[in-house]
Amino acid sequence: MPAQLDRAVVSALQERIRSLEGGRNHERSVLPFGVREIDSRLPGGGFALGALHEVAGGGNGAVDGAAAALFAAGIAARTAGKVLWCVSRQDLFAPALAQAGLAPDRVIYVEAGDDKSVLACFEEGLRHVGLGAVVAEVARLPMTASRRLQLAAETSGGIGIAIRRWRRQADATDFGQPTASATRWRVSVMPSRPLPVPGIGRARWQLELIRCRGGESADFEVEACDAKGRLAVPATVVNRSSEKEIGRRIIAA
Repeated sequence: MPAQLDRAVVSALQERIRSLEGGRNHERSVLPFGVREIDSRLPGGGFALGALHEVAGGGNGAVDGAAAALFAAGIAARTAGKVLWCVSRQDLFAPALAQAGLAPDRVIYVEAGDDKSVLACFEEGLRHVGLGAVVAEVARLPMTASRRLQLAAETSGGIGIAIRRWRRQADATDFGQPTASATRWRVSVMPSRPLPVPGIGRARWQLELIRCRGGESADFEVEACDAKGRLAVPATVVNRSSEKEIGRRIIAA
């Protein structure tokens, strides 16, 4: 084979490999939460763009499941462009998503019949460059499917969020199986902030970072997404003494 032709073949193969790995999007940028306690624990200082992420409720009940959906909505709300939301059942409450910052006119809803169809729509949406985020509600996420989703996200540079929802208790064990996702989160509802007057304060969540590629697991107590999709650390958490300081006080005593 002539040297010039050989170089051309090698160059074409290299370009193909870069394409499969996400090309320029392989060095991903991030979407910061704007909360130092969370961003400091994430590689790059935020929620990775061009990647697949998983979110689930801390328990199997509807309340924690709704909190997981609102957490995903808050992230999607802070992206630019339309948001594709894929579901298999008609129980998504749009006004609640709006309270988390995701306006109804930004969301494109896709209703599919089962998880297999949802995953197909999820992958197709992630390959579209013009979307800010793609969210899909699924019970099971096989490793092969997650790799395809991760590759699609890398190619477009968008955010893919898989909300894990289970109709049967047996499906919940699938959440512990390995996947290609960059992060895996679990959201549990906590008592809301007390108010000096009768009423309901801002909701609070226990946010667990169970898996983080290139990082470590962690958990956070946060105030739920506001009307702009932003989380906050409760004042009682920000101002309380660190564990090391408390330990020094005990030893001193």
